[in-house]
Amino acid sequence: MKTTMRTFTTRATTRAATGAMALLIGATLLGGCSNLNHRENRALTGGAIGAAGGAAIGAVTGGSAVYGGLLGGAAGAAVGALTAEDGKKHRR
Repeated sequence: MKTTMRTFTTRATTRAATGAMALLIGATLLGGCSNLNHRENRALTGGAIGAAGGAAIGAVTGGSAVYGGLLGGAAGAAVGALTAEDGKKHRR
C-alpha cells in the first residue's frame, strides 16, 4: 500500500510567506540607496509615495492597482526630482 503525505497550506500562510519575501527583497534593494544625493533621494521617496498612493487609488476606484502604482510612481518621482533644491544658496 502506497501512502502519500498531504500538506495543507492556507491562504493566510501563503500570503504571510509572500509578504515576508517581498519585505526581504525590498530591504535588500533599498540597502544600495545609502549614497544618494538630495535630488535622487527626493525622486526615490516621491516615487515610493506616488506608487503607494496610485495603487491605493486604483484599487479603491475599481481600476487596476498595478497601473495606478506605475502612473503614481512615475509622477511622484518626477515631482520629487523637479522640486529638489540644488543645494546652492541663492543670493539676492
